[in-house]
Amino acid sequence: MTEALSELSTYIREARPSLVEDAVLAYGELTLVTTGAGVVELLTFLRDDARCGFISFIDACGVDYPARVKRFDVVYHLLSPKQNLRIRVKLATAEEETVPSVTSVFPGADWFEREAWDMYGILFTGHPDLRRILTDYGFEGHPLRKDFPTTGFVEVRYDDSLKRVIYEPVELRQEFRSFDFLSPWEGPEYVLPGDEKAKT
Repeated sequence: MTEALSELSTYIREARPSLVEDAVLAYGELTLVTTGAGVVELLTFLRDDARCGFISFIDACGVDYPARVKRFDVVYHLLSPKQNLRIRVKLATAEEETVPSVTSVFPGADWFEREAWDMYGILFTGHPDLRRILTDYGFEGHPLRKDFPTTGFVEVRYDDSLKRVIYEPVELRQEFRSFDFLSPWEGPEYVLPGDEKAKT
């Protein structure tokens, strides 16, 4: 499989050198690095080219690196049933930059791009319906950003006893617990239920 991906990487870089900034083959997976300006053209090539045949859109997601100038990565995963290969296409974008929507190439990217906007605030230009998909319509902020605060927000829920929607401060329902992260078979000094049978 690694040999097939290596040959495919060489072919794509030779066929579309202006669209691929880098191609990384690691852990048996091929990652193509592109730019926002070239992502639509690159994904169209990967879908339509007879040697590639990446016709199945698997996933698109965001990744947050707050220390970088180009804070976000947008990552696309594609599958080629003909080649029996998977490929990853990745691009970096800054917080104020926009990324072209790939819904014209893969209509299935619609909800994935909405999720990336809702959770990270990555804006996709040309998207047919870019609105929140996981959070409430009045929600402020983007909860998967690493700098998103965990307190001070309002929760919206329906109260059955009052028969109306209520707004209340977000409250963690479970107390903080400290874990020792040790295996239950090796680490603890206390006796687990059932251990007394093993010693007899």
